Amino acid sequence: MPEIVTAAMLVIGDEILSGRTKDKNIGHLADIMTAIGIDLKEVRIVPDEEDEIVAAVNAVRARYTYVFTTGGIGPTHDDITADSISKAFGLPCEYDAKAYALLEASYAARGIEYTEARKRMARMPRGADLIDNPVSVAPGFRIGNVHVMAGVPSIFQAMLDNVVPTLKAGTRMLSATVHCPFGEGLIGGPLGDIQKAHPDTIIGSYPKYGDGKFWTELVVRARSQDALDAARADVEAMVAGFASNPG
Repeated sequence: MPEIVTAAMLVIGDEILSGRTKDKNIGHLADIMTAIGIDLKEVRIVPDEEDEIVAAVNAVRARYTYVFTTGGIGPTHDDITADSISKAFGLPCEYDAKAYALLEASYAARGIEYTEARKRMARMPRGADLIDNPVSVAPGFRIGNVHVMAGVPSIFQAMLDNVVPTLKAGTRMLSATVHCPFGEGLIGGPLGDIQKAHPDTIIGSYPKYGDGKFWTELVVRARSQDALDAARADVEAMVAGFASNPG
């Protein structure tokens, strides 16, 4: 049986919900997860409110193999992700000695004061493992199956590059696309029957419009080539049947 590994993402920050900041991390994570055979099953955007973050973290970490969070681990008062994750796990949030030393050395090398605000970036749940940050030093962290990373896209991507080798990859999803010159209203019923006949596949229907006409892109996904080929053949036969008898 193919191994199914799942993930969820929590995007944390009022600035995302208000529209002041446009998220660029969801698509990147989805691309990376797909490439290594992990199903990104859910994405939630939550405000900078401790109770909301705690509830979301506890909900998704119980359901999925991995959880990835972005945002809220900076030096300001509204960066409360570390505190919230600690509360979700029932652990104290405290300075991590290695993170503290990394930041202290980085600021000293640049002749910048290591203020109390900057020290906040070294706080995390007791026992957490660091996620290296090659861009700006301040690390993310992992506790349980939850990976906590920065919201700045360049830093998030760099952190994720360090996380990926530690993940258990699943069986990659294969896909095939079938062009259908007809609208969903015509093919909906038969396509549903094909999906029922091939339960080991996922068949997506994506309506398109161009040159004054509606058409549909049909995408078949499966974790085995045999299942993919069988479902695709039935979808292609359905399309050919409508083409020869459009009435």
